[in-house]
Amino acid sequence: MTKTKAVRVSLVPDAVWREAFAEASRFRGEFYECLTARRDELFELTDAVLCADGAVKSPVDLTLLPEHRRGHGAMYGGLNHGRLDVDRLRAVLAGLPLPRFDGGRLVLAVDVSPWLRSDAPCSADRLFCHVYGRAKTASQFIPGWPYSFVAVLEPGATSWTALLDAVRLGPVDDATAVTATQLRGVVERLITCGQWQPGDPDIVIVSDAGYDVTRLAWVLRDLPVELVGRVRSDRVMRLPKPLRQPGTNGRPPKHGPEFRFAKPETWPEPAVTTVTDTANYGKAETQAWDRVHPRLTHRSSWLDHDGELPLVEGTLMRLKVEHLSKDRDAPPVWLWSSKTGATFDDVDRFWQAFLRRFDLEHTFRFAKQTLGWTTPKLRTPEAADRWTWILIVAHTQLRLARPLAADLRRPWEKPTTSDRLTPARVRRGFRNIRAHLACPARVPKPRGVGPGRPPGAKNKHRAPRYDVGKTVKRPETLKAIGKPGRSW
Repeated sequence: MTKTKAVRVSLVPDAVWREAFAEASRFRGEFYECLTARRDELFELTDAVLCADGAVKSPVDLTLLPEHRRGHGAMYGGLNHGRLDVDRLRAVLAGLPLPRFDGGRLVLAVDVSPWLRSDAPCSADRLFCHVYGRAKTASQFIPGWPYSFVAVLEPGATSWTALLDAVRLGPVDDATAVTATQLRGVVERLITCGQWQPGDPDIVIVSDAGYDVTRLAWVLRDLPVELVGRVRSDRVMRLPKPLRQPGTNGRPPKHGPEFRFAKPETWPEPAVTTVTDTANYGKAETQAWDRVHPRLTHRSSWLDHDGELPLVEGTLMRLKVEHLSKDRDAPPVWLWSSKTGATFDDVDRFWQAFLRRFDLEHTFRFAKQTLGWTTPKLRTPEAADRWTWILIVAHTQLRLARPLAADLRRPWEKPTTSDRLTPARVRRGFRNIRAHLACPARVPKPRGVGPGRPPGAKNKHRAPRYDVGKTVKRPETLKAIGKPGRSW
């Protein structure tokens, strides 16, 4: 057994302790009320995930822990037949204390992480998930369940995020439409819970290059949000249309000259240029151009748009750092923001918020490698959804228990303060914290052993097989669906 050393580097005020205990107990009680079927089993399964020693290798091993007072059959029954009021739980998560950046600004990140199930032909709703390999050309597509997560980011270098929502993408779903609906629901819940009020700075939403950031900016234009997303380095956008000279005949142009990312000769003088000295990456130089927009066509996510296509203008940024930890000659990063007329402070805030988006990758790795998110071999996607929400609740309890955790470090680990503990180090001492928290789960009643299948009987009901991939094929252009009266 590996030895640990309990070290308390800094003392937490008693008022902070009492408030942290009260908030964690309150959340546990509200989570218990969100469980509408098999609630005692699902609640104890969540505690078992938090109190297990080391990484979760199999859910059935969690039934051997003292925090799980029911048998392994109850665990399978809870995941397969339990019920959870997801809408109520989402509202509870939105009402918790959330991290904020300077000025009290909320920064959200959206990203997709796959639950790979390549060897599960009896599992429905699987899609081909894009998985990166060790080499740049080693990417592949593996069947699985992709989940879209939305989390609140923290300022500074940290591996903590506040998960707020998770949606599984199905075979008939449009990823952009699902993401827009998901973000709208999260922002509206934050406003309802009082996390954002009129007069507060707009909520920043950061995304990677896999999202149509201009489409999201148009769909969410009625919300107090600013979209910041990375765009591919081979894109071609348009500058603002030039001023119309007096006496010019003909139809006025809608777009300005082309802005080719790969051709610097097409770049005009940037509106804003910032240079920042970073601690890890040296000098970071950012060039920003105002009112840069793509030339939209009735394709992809804009295929069903009625009427004339809009002009979605924003701020285009080119970020170039002096050096990275692994690549000395890293290419620049192109970002696009839905905010126009950005100032020097806005440009710095945009690219710094985008860099914090990678903290969500630490959350995915912790959920998969430590909490065992993709470990269970669950057959139905509904059971996978329940297990996903259980781990979101477990991660939230670790975040609320940060002020309460002692530094149970390994002999080779350096001591650290309570505010610098990682989720894995907070989880080591959660069993001691749980003893002082509210536990609304009831004591199990002995019911004996179930009859099970009679000896020698064969399973006569074979599970159905499901194909992998999209089941709805959308037309690529307006010509394919035969809608006249629209101009290109």
